[in-house]
Amino acid sequence: MSRARDVVEVIARALADQPDAVTVTERENRGQTVVELTMAPGDMGRVIGRQGRTAQALRTLASAAAEFEGQKVTVDFRD
Repeated sequence: MSRARDVVEVIARALADQPDAVTVTERENRGQTVVELTMAPGDMGRVIGRQGRTAQALRTLASAAAEFEGQKVTVDFRD
């Protein structure tokens, strides 16, 4: 489990109305870590935010956390 995955999970659970429905998975793709976030449909809008600002902030935080481990990370939002 990486720091980036932990950051995404903690923030997503804090924003969600149904924190038990939050699922975060991690996989490798072409030398890059991909963190996939799945939530209840109504909560996904909260995490994406207006014009994607919250999603972009979440991606920035995950990237900063991954740099501590010398990794590159991408965050994908799944329905």
